[in-house]
Amino acid sequence: MPTSILALLGVPFHPPSTEDFVFDYVIGPFKIFGIEFGLNYIMILLLITVASFVLMFLVAFRRPQIVPGKFQSLMEAGIEFVRNQVVMQMIGPQGLPFLAFLSTLFFFIFLGNILEVIPGVNFPLNSRLAFPLVMALTSWVVYNTVGIRQHGLVGYLKMVMFPPGAPLWLYVILTPIEFFSVIIVRPITLTIRLTANMMAGHFLLTVFFLGSLALLTGFPYFVGVLSFGLAVVLVAFEIFVAALQAFIFAVLTASYIAGAMAEEH
Repeated sequence: MPTSILALLGVPFHPPSTEDFVFDYVIGPFKIFGIEFGLNYIMILLLITVASFVLMFLVAFRRPQIVPGKFQSLMEAGIEFVRNQVVMQMIGPQGLPFLAFLSTLFFFIFLGNILEVIPGVNFPLNSRLAFPLVMALTSWVVYNTVGIRQHGLVGYLKMVMFPPGAPLWLYVILTPIEFFSVIIVRPITLTIRLTANMMAGHFLLTVFFLGSLALLTGFPYFVGVLSFGLAVVLVAFEIFVAALQAFIFAVLTASYIAGAMAEEH
């Protein structure tokens, strides 16, 4: 009989649970003025993501070349993608001042997501609710500020709550629905969409990889091999999802900005 893989690892199989998203301090805790500070695994991943984001743009554009190298070309292609597929498609030429903001969202979300498939890390930053929530609230502030500057506070609220073309009696129902959906629901849906997708992907990969180890210890062994093969395929799928979710977040933010800038719905 072949030696059990789990015995070699010396680690029993534990099914994935919400405990996979809870981490103890790596550095700390220590108190400053009675407030507890420390770095856990999630905060370290956040620092890595921010540092990677800054480093990418510094390396690519600190000293841009007329004939760009490979990395500069790659970053330019990424920004061009955001410009053409997000800004121009959703807002138009008047949305170019928001290119930096939308590019920041796209690249930062992608870097946080792609950590899920990095060996030794294997955890998507954006599966933690706080990070998508902060970005969603930032988008909320931006598009509402744009709307208020474009139309004034009263004009913006009128545009939001009283879309033209509806019968007068319908506004009794339509006005609170529009206010609730535009002002309140949008940041919630942005947050939940990103968090839920990345959390689901993390659980999916965890189940397949840990399940493969468990299945390889019993008979028939080919089931474990099949499970591992599917896990590898899912890694490729999660890379696609990481980019897709970054794109969707940027596109929705751009559409909200476009709606705030428009004269009418």
